[in-house]
Amino acid sequence: MNENNRKQLKKTGRRPKEDPAKIRYTISFNAEEHSRFLSLFDQSGMQVKAHFITSCIFEKKIKTIQIDKGTVDFYMRLTSFHSQFRSVGVNYNQVVKLLYKNFSEKKGSAYLYKLEKQTIEMVLLCQKIIHLIEEFEAKHLKKQV
Repeated sequence: MNENNRKQLKKTGRRPKEDPAKIRYTISFNAEEHSRFLSLFDQSGMQVKAHFITSCIFEKKIKTIQIDKGTVDFYMRLTSFHSQFRSVGVNYNQVVKLLYKNFSEKKGSAYLYKLEKQTIEMVLLCQKIIHLIEEFEAKHLKKQV
C-alpha cells in the first residue's frame, strides 16, 4: 500500500488519455493506390495520415484546399500596392507641413493647389482599383453554392 501512495503522489510525465487507441489495423497499397492515397491526403490539408484515414472510414467531413497561383499573385500585388498607397499618405502629410514651413503663404497655397489636383486623380484611380477588386472577387473568389 505504501508503493501505491508513492505512485499517486508522483505526478510527472504525460497524463494518460481517457480513451487511448490501442487497436491497430494495417493496410497495403499497390503503387497506383498509394499515389492516389497520397494525392487525396495532400488535398485534405491534414498533417497526420492516421487522422485522414479515420476521417475517411467514419465519413467525417474532409477539408480540401486548392491554391490558385493567380489569386495568390493578385493578393500579393494588392498588398504591396496598399502599403505603397499608405506611404504616399504619410508623405502627403509631410509635404503639406514643409510647404507651409518653408514657403510663403501664397507660394505654399499654389503648390498645395497642385498637390490637391494630383490627390483627386489618385482618389479616382483608387476607386477604379476598388471596383476592379470587387469585380475580381465576384468572378473568381466567391464560389456560389
